[in-house]
Amino acid sequence: MYKTQRRIALIVINLVAVASFLFVAVNLAPQTKLTDYRTYSNIFPIAVTAVLFVVMLFTSITIFENARIRIERRSMETGATAYFTKFIERLRFCYSLEDFYAAVADILEIEADCSVLYIDRNANYILYNSPNKITNDPAVFTKLEQNYSVTWHDPINFLGENLGLVTSRKKARGFFFASDGEHLYIFNRYTYLFDTEIYEKLYEEFVRFQNRSRIISSLAEISELTTEWQQLADAQVSFLPKKMPEIKNLKLGAYFRPLINVSGDYYSVLPIDENKTLLMLGDVSGKGLAAALVMGLVMNTVKIKENKEDLVGMIISVDAAIKGMHLQDKYTVLFIGIVDTEKMKITYVNASMSDPIIVTRSPEGYRIKSLSSNCSVVGIIPIEPGDVQVSEQRLFSGDLIMMASDGVSEVMNEDKVELGDTELFTNTIKASASKDPQEFVADIVNLVLDYNADTRLHDDLTMLVAKVQR
Repeated sequence: MYKTQRRIALIVINLVAVASFLFVAVNLAPQTKLTDYRTYSNIFPIAVTAVLFVVMLFTSITIFENARIRIERRSMETGATAYFTKFIERLRFCYSLEDFYAAVADILEIEADCSVLYIDRNANYILYNSPNKITNDPAVFTKLEQNYSVTWHDPINFLGENLGLVTSRKKARGFFFASDGEHLYIFNRYTYLFDTEIYEKLYEEFVRFQNRSRIISSLAEISELTTEWQQLADAQVSFLPKKMPEIKNLKLGAYFRPLINVSGDYYSVLPIDENKTLLMLGDVSGKGLAAALVMGLVMNTVKIKENKEDLVGMIISVDAAIKGMHLQDKYTVLFIGIVDTEKMKITYVNASMSDPIIVTRSPEGYRIKSLSSNCSVVGIIPIEPGDVQVSEQRLFSGDLIMMASDGVSEVMNEDKVELGDTELFTNTIKASASKDPQEFVADIVNLVLDYNADTRLHDDLTMLVAKVQR
């Protein structure tokens, strides 16, 4: 239905555009024949017609895209298909089989009246089955085993009354996905009502879940062996940017030093378009495996979020993802902001990070402006969209934005005085603000290490610095 409606919309919009173009072109066409090659009387109507064609083309594209979005929303979020759309959204934040089973029970079984059978064909073992007659019948399992082996290659398949394949959706009473030796069977008497587009979307998200749950499971297994902690650390570092992206009017620098092999600190730089860039830095409570898992979860959640400019939605998604892991006493503080070098502003949410600042030049020298907290910690206390505030700060050419974990400002000297409470820290920031971001980072790191007097650090050190250049 979705594809059909989209195709109809495209045809109608193109026909209207072509008809409009031809009407205007005919009326602008010259009424006299060109009798002298030196005559330029036809240039104006030809030029106008060409411009009109370009305008019509872009107008048609814009109208079609808006129509496509409305059609997709109407097709995917209404009727029977809405159940699977809701399940896909839930599946995006499933990180274990337990999460997956809960989503199946809450949405597919209770709301959509489906029966679900999840089988590991490699071991011929039932991973999950709904508590009903169909999925608990040994004869059903035997027949499925005979019909669809571990080597079954078609990813999306429709099932008929006798559990055989059918090509007509009107005769389908269910469907199943085959991926990497695992089969997910979903039985439903009104399968024919689901929009065909939803099956591919659901399959893709199911495969992502498989990969995600296996990665997390592998991390947990690695952490059990102390000799393998370096592998876990390497896996964690892979989440961080390997190289700073080249961004117009914005230079970047970063530093990451975990206290032990694995860390709860993280940062990310995600270009949104030519003028907008998302910057994020955060710190997970605690250390070790649990903190590393939450760190990877937060990074993945932000990465897959489609609307990167929806900062409130981003915070709510991160909060839901952390709570969904059911790790006791785990939360994160983070700063997430969008730098717009065209409008020269930063829009941000500061979820209890203590140190994000803007260093800006003034006639009296450099001044420091704080990007104050406007949201609570994320992942442990109830958060509603209304609890998340989005703030905005104007930027000027040469401004430097500094984000740092508390391991930077809270490092102590031998007298137990924190660096962040000293004029030395403030003066170093101002003195280095004119430098390249990576040079600025190097100055701060050297200050931290010198101030600590070569004694053992007590926290991770992470910094992300951005400088606006217009």
